[in-house]
Parts: sequence; structure tokens; C-alpha cells
Amino acid sequence: MENLLLNDSFAALGIPPLLCKAVAAMGFEYPMPVQEAVIPFLLEKEDDLIALAQTGTGKTAAYGLPLLTSVFERGERRGERIVKAEHQHPTPDIRHSCTLSSVQALVLCPTRELCLQITDDLRAFSLYIKGIHVAAIYGGTSLESQRTILRKGVQVIVATPGRLIDLIHRGWANLDDVSLLVLDEADEMMNMGFREALDEILTFLPSSRRRTLLFSATMSREIEQIARTYLHEPREIVVGSRNEGADNVNHHYYLVHAKDRYAALKRVVDYYPRIYGIIFCRTKVETQEVADWLIRDGYNAEALHGDLAQQQRDLTMQKFRSHLTQLLVATDVAARGLDVNDLTHVIHYGLPGDVESYTHRSGRTGRAGKKGLSIAIIHLREQYRIKDIERGIGKQFVRQQLPTAKEICTKQLYRVIDQIERTEVNESDLAPFMADLQRRFDYMDKQLIIQKVVSREFGKFLEYYAKAPDIEEPVEKRAEKGHERGHERVKRREESSDRRGRGVRGKPQKGYRRLFFNAGKQDGFYPGVVMQFINRYIPGRQTVGHIDLTDTTAIVEVPQQDAHRVVKALNGRWFKNKEITVRTDK
Repeated sequence: MENLLLNDSFAALGIPPLLCKAVAAMGFEYPMPVQEAVIPFLLEKEDDLIALAQTGTGKTAAYGLPLLTSVFERGERRGERIVKAEHQHPTPDIRHSCTLSSVQALVLCPTRELCLQITDDLRAFSLYIKGIHVAAIYGGTSLESQRTILRKGVQVIVATPGRLIDLIHRGWANLDDVSLLVLDEADEMMNMGFREALDEILTFLPSSRRRTLLFSATMSREIEQIARTYLHEPREIVVGSRNEGADNVNHHYYLVHAKDRYAALKRVVDYYPRIYGIIFCRTKVETQEVADWLIRDGYNAEALHGDLAQQQRDLTMQKFRSHLTQLLVATDVAARGLDVNDLTHVIHYGLPGDVESYTHRSGRTGRAGKKGLSIAIIHLREQYRIKDIERGIGKQFVRQQLPTAKEICTKQLYRVIDQIERTEVNESDLAPFMADLQRRFDYMDKQLIIQKVVSREFGKFLEYYAKAPDIEEPVEKRAEKGHERGHERVKRREESSDRRGRGVRGKPQKGYRRLFFNAGKQDGFYPGVVMQFINRYIPGRQTVGHIDLTDTTAIVEVPQQDAHRVVKALNGRWFKNKEITVRTDK
């Protein structure tokens, strides 16, 4: 009876019984707001759609269930395989069949991790329908294995743009029959520089009978431009408000001197003994440093950034999803598309450069109706960003005082006591040892035993905070006339400092040489696009170091021995309507 009720809640939206059965098996009780808003529209209308909702609010099911409904019903209409009635096969596990030989739907997403998650969800939704095949197409794995999957016949492709273009050029992916295109986390794809790749993919899709759905957490100018270019009179559905942070997330910040950021991070982590979260850093170097410091200090932490091999990244993510790792220290790029349940905290080890990135970071906690906390540890030069982000997400930050040593030790003490109280005792297993144990503890009274047990579990915090110096909080600058201009000067200095730190004005990495391209951000020449441009004209895998961008220039580091070959291969090539010139540094 309970399963029937669970099915009915989704059936009321128009989802077929077999899909409702799978949804119930996955433990979904009721549709989430984005699903209630989007599913009936997609089933009843044929219009294009822009859906704005935070990451983790159930967007995959919102478009995935109607997508699978369309594929299933199209298979029935074409009669390629007759669907048998359930009453002829009373066995509970019997599945209906639906087979189509061509690709009907394409889902594009920014990262390998998100690609795999969407694919797993779509396969789970279609559990009771035989013949619906979903293929995950992404980089970092065998091309031949993906070719084999496509040759067997699939109805749904979930892909990252770069790998899909590669398969199209090889003639292994045919999109002539695609009637539904989904752009999932479209804002992230734009941030990662996939605009040109998206342009190219859309040239291989039928334009006359294609429906396009755009899902995004934020409505940036780039997304509005994509909507104007590729969607036809789209309907817009907003769950919450544009660029709004998740309702279940609270936003706090701590103001410290730059030199005290790591000490402040330790205090924040220690104050929340049951923390399970992501610590975001701005660079790969900083990410590895912070992770190494945490591991050295005894924390269960790991780093996730672009310098790790794909196999290392997969193992790190597997351990984090399984809760074997408590703290993941990550860059924005490495964590894009990351979908992990039950995150309690997101910590910003410095703020990102734009509101959209903050929205994506903080939206990884506070999911599925649970509370989450987004904490920023900032220094004086970052103060002006707080107001910008508040305006962007429509929510207020609460400035917090760093917890004192006594407050932290009290929290940790209660955690130890709670763990002891919850420890299950198997009396039969301990029985043979009890006489020995009692003799050993005869000379100790109860108070001494408690002190020793707690000290063993709790001693490192007492020792550290007994010696830890106080963290002096900086004096917050008060707003005054002309202060906004001061903010802008600080911002420009900070950006200049960031560029120097990444090697724009300083020296390149050891063993590398810088190449200067006459195209930059205003040309759409973003890091992801730069890599596609290089890989298109240079056979094999070209090693690339730092990539830095201005509005008119891209500076790319390559190994010294490759510099001449790269310049020769790329000089005079065309990017959009611009002839590219490449020169080396002096």
C-alpha cells in the first residue's frame, strides 16, 4: 500500500507507472518543487524551457523522467517491439520492453563526475523498462569502449562537450534523430569555456524538430545569450529566485589577517566535530598545501585538483562519497559537477571571483531539505566581495567571532563522551577478559578511569589549544565617502597580485615557456576553449601548464622543448573569425 502511495505522488504529475515504480524503489516519496513545476510542463507542452534551480534540488529527475517517458512512448508508437500487458506476467520483476535504434535525446554537462551521476540516475529511473540504453560519453577513458557502446545502439547520450565532439568527428556518434537536447548546469559549461564546443555540437543536431531544455543554478549574461541564440521563445520556470542561494543554507564569515587563515580554518573545523565538507581554494598549489597541512595535523583530508591523474581523482571522489574522507580540499574546476549527499559544510578558504561561483560552491550543502552552512574565511582585502555576493544571492552573511579554545575543547569533549555512550558492548565477548580487567583497574577509582579515557581521546586538542596563540581579529574598515573607489583600487591590486602569482608578470614554471595568443576573454577564448584549440591542431596529448587570460590575450605555458612546435602548429590558424598569431616570450 505504501508503494502505491509513493507511485501516486509522481503519477499525478503524468509519469507512467513503470517509471513511478522505479522512483519508489529509489526511495523518493514526494516530488520536489522543481519537479512539480517542470515535469507537467515537459509532458504537456512542446516549448523550449529555461529552468533555474539550485544544484541538488532534483533537476535530474525533473527532466530525466519526462525524457524517458518520451523515449518509451515513441518506441511504443513505432511498434519496434510490442509492449506486453502486466497482467499477463504477474511476476513483480517483469519489465516492459522498448527498443529504438537511434539516439533520441542528448544531455550535455560540464564534467565527467556529473556525466556519470546523470547516467546512473537515468538508468535507475528506467529500471523496469528493458531496451532503453543510456551511454555516458566523457574524456579520460577509452574511445574504443565508448565506440562499442554506441554501435550497440543507445537512445540517450549523456556527454561532456569535448569528448562528444571527438566522437562526432570520428563518425562514431550520429545525432541526426535527436529530438530533445538538455543543457544541464549550463552556467558551469559557460564558466569552463565550452561555448565554442556547444556551438559546434549544435550544428550536428536537427534544428527544425529539436526541443531544447536549459537547466542552470544562475542566470548570468552568458546564459541569457545562449537562450537567445539556441532556444525558441522558451518558457522560464524559476524555483526560488534568479541567482538565489539555497534556502536551507546559512552564510557566515570570519574576518582574519591573511597570515592567520590556516589557524582560523583549524578552529572552524575543530568547532564542528561532525563536519563533512568541502574546503574550496583558488589555486591548485594552495589546494595541495592546505590538504597537506591538514593531513600533517591529523585531519582526515584529501586534495582534489587538476594536477592529479584521472585515476587519483576517481579514487579520491569514491572515498569522499563513501565518507571515508571527512574533508575534501578542492579547486572550483575539480569540484564542478560534484554531487555528494549530506554535506554539512562548505568552507571558502578565500572567496571566489564572482557570485555564480559562490552560488555553486555553497549550493553543494543544504540539499534534500537538510540544513547546510557556508563559511567564508576572508581577510581585509576581500571585505568588499561580501556585499557583492549578498546582493547576488539575496541573502545576508552573518559575521562570526572565531571560537575560543575553551569553546572548541568543550565541543570536542562532548563528542568524546557521546562516542563512549554510543559504544555497543558485547558482554559475552568480553566475559573471558573481565576478571583480568578488573584486577588491572582495582587501584583506580572511577574518576581517574574517566580522566584517562577522555585524555587518551581528547588529549591532542587540550595540548594544542593550551599552547595555541590567540588569533587577533583585524579592525573592520568603516564605510566612508569615496570608499567604493578604494574598493575598486583594492580589487585591481588583488587581481594584479593574482596574475603575478600565476606567472603573468613573473617567471613561468621551471622548464616551461610562455606563449602569447592574440585572443582573450572578449573573444570567448577561455581555458577550456584554449585546450580544445590546441588539441585540434596538435596530434597526441600536448602538455600545458598555467593558462592566464586578459580581455585581449591568452598566455599559455608549454614545456620549453615543445614551444617551437606549438607555435608552428597554431600560428595562422583561425578561431571563429579571427586569425590567431602566437609568439613566445623573450
